[in-house]
Amino acid sequence: MEENRMNVMPRIGEKAPEFKAVTTQGEINFPSDYTGKWKILFSHPADFTPVCTTEFMAFGSMYSEFENLNCQLVGLSVDGLHSHIAWLRTIKEKIDYKGMKDLEIKFPLIDDVSMKVAKLYGMIQPNESETAAVRAVFFVDPENIIRTIMYYPLSLGRNFDEIKRVLVGLQTVDNFGVALPADWRPGEDVIIPPANSCGVAKERVEADEEGMKCYDWFFCTKEISKEKVEEKLGK
Repeated sequence: MEENRMNVMPRIGEKAPEFKAVTTQGEINFPSDYTGKWKILFSHPADFTPVCTTEFMAFGSMYSEFENLNCQLVGLSVDGLHSHIAWLRTIKEKIDYKGMKDLEIKFPLIDDVSMKVAKLYGMIQPNESETAAVRAVFFVDPENIIRTIMYYPLSLGRNFDEIKRVLVGLQTVDNFGVALPADWRPGEDVIIPPANSCGVAKERVEADEEGMKCYDWFFCTKEISKEKVEEKLGK
């Protein structure tokens, strides 16, 4: 049964699979240790590689921004703990990239030499590599439900503005019971979901909401100010 679970990729809307692991910041139980917080679990192919180094520096430089959004970052690769520690020390002491330097990585990086966690989360994609994890990103909410999944190949670094935008968007969806249009940013109009979709009651959609603009029966928007959105982020 466990072997079958290893071959099934987790899906949006499911409970995040539980695991215990050793990390650069001690042993963790994921996601239960972080219940009540948002979690971003992400994998990278290998320590001491250039694309991964730029990504860790990006996460490290944005650490306080994610912390302010009540979000715990957790990294993973199939390297061992000693390799992780040496690589993170190298980043802090030697790498100066795009103005990012002297960066201390404050979030845990999982030792997954066995690839147990990587396989549990579908991070090993054999047609890409059988010995390295692809660049996966799992957004897990405070109730430990998977809300968004992103996958990138080994050769393509991730867009960290988009990762933060997704987190802000998910919190806005939850806080206001709305949907969000393409390329949405805080302060832009949000979508009022049609009746009986996205869990929104029919009565709410039929109400003449202040500031509501309808393009057709199925497509209505309203304004939520940037200040109102930001006031609720991280809560």
